[in-house]
Formats: sequence, C-alpha cells, structure tokens
Amino acid sequence: MAADPLLAKVRKLLAQAEDPACTAAEAEAFTAKAAALIARHNIDEALLAVDDPERDRVADLELDLPAPYAREKAALGARVAHALRCEAVLRRQRRYDEWNVRTEVALHVFGHRSDLQAFELLLASLLVQGTRDLTRSRVPRGEHVAAYRRTWWLGFAGAVGQRLEQAERAAAAGAESRFAAHGTSAALVLAGRAEEARSAMQAAYPGVRSAAPRHLSGGGGRDGWACGQRADLGGQRLGGPARGEIA
Repeated sequence: MAADPLLAKVRKLLAQAEDPACTAAEAEAFTAKAAALIARHNIDEALLAVDDPERDRVADLELDLPAPYAREKAALGARVAHALRCEAVLRRQRRYDEWNVRTEVALHVFGHRSDLQAFELLLASLLVQGTRDLTRSRVPRGEHVAAYRRTWWLGFAGAVGQRLEQAERAAAAGAESRFAAHGTSAALVLAGRAEEARSAMQAAYPGVRSAAPRHLSGGGGRDGWACGQRADLGGQRLGGPARGEIA
C-alpha cells in the first residue's frame, strides 16, 4: 500500500486531517479530495481485476475496536466497510479477570484486498478524527454523557457512510466508458465483487445473523452527523469462540 502513489496522497491528506490544529474548513477541503482519491483507487483496482482476477482476490481481516464506545466505533467500521463493498461481522467476547468482566469488540471484515486496504486506512484515521471531534463537542446541560457520546458516534458513522457511498457512485459513473471497453459495466463488476465478499463472509459464518436494531436515548446524533460531514475520508485478532453478527 505504501508503494501506491495515489494512496500515498491519501495518507498525506489524512495526516493533515488528524492534526489537532486542523480547522473545520480545512477538514472539509481535505474531505472531497481524499474521498475522490479512495474511490478512484478502488475503481481502478476493480477494472484491472476484470482481466486479471488473481490480482485482487477476496481476503479478510480482524480489527479490535478500542473502548470506550467500542460498539459504536464498530458501527462506524461497518458503514465504511459497506460503502467499500465489504462485509463486516461484529464479534463480541467476554473476558474475565480477578476483578471484573469486560466485553471486547472486534470486526471481522471480508472483501477484495484493495478494498480492505482502503477500509483499514480510512477507519484508522476516522477513529482518530472522531475521537478528537467528540472531545471538542460540549455535552448539553442535563444530558447523560455516555448516552450523548454513543449517539454522537452513530451520527458520525451515518454521515461518513453516506459520503463514502456518494463518492463511490460518482467514481463508478465516471468510469463506465472504461468498463464498456472491457465488454462489461461498472455496476455489474462492482455488484459481483460485493457478492464475492458476502459469499466469503457466509462461508466463514454460516450461522451469522443481522444485528438487532439499537434504541439509544442520547441526543448527540445531530452533532456527530455534523462532524461526520466534515471528516476527512483519505488498522489484532481475537482468539477463541465469539458471537458473530452482521454489523
């Protein structure tokens, strides 16, 4: 990934976006450029794989999500994965020690190698950006802090997911003539890649189920959404048995 000049540009944008001194206006400027570069990279890899399927096979990766608000950060990861035609399974495992019980949260993500690279790059930066922006968001008077912050992360995830999907659709539309030259269409190729990722996930988790909807009472969703609109869109494994859900 480091050798790809386009992704190197994305890394530079992300480094700027993660800077604590970055203003909202600067983050918005980084957003459009970085999202477009990621989408273009994914489309280019999909097109090259039309002629050489072995170039970009389906793979998987597992990522631990750090506390606090690990479940909500997993929701962000799932939205990023979905926008990049990957499948994400939420894994939760209880750990016991002498003093307490804690639940560890991870995502097991399936997709083509190039899409997984983009996913890992994006999510790592978005977790940094989201944590920074959340600390800048004042919890309204009378609001429960944890409830506010859980819904803030979900609002952030929703905005980021929507913007990534828009960028991917625009890149696909702009590449239609290139796919036509190969006797196919962007929609057909990308749908096939998404289905291959889903098949790999189902083979690994034959009993997987969709996660139940969550009903949270906090009022941070609007603020999280606003920060997600500004975010720049430029990565341990779990052992032992765990529960699986489609995140």
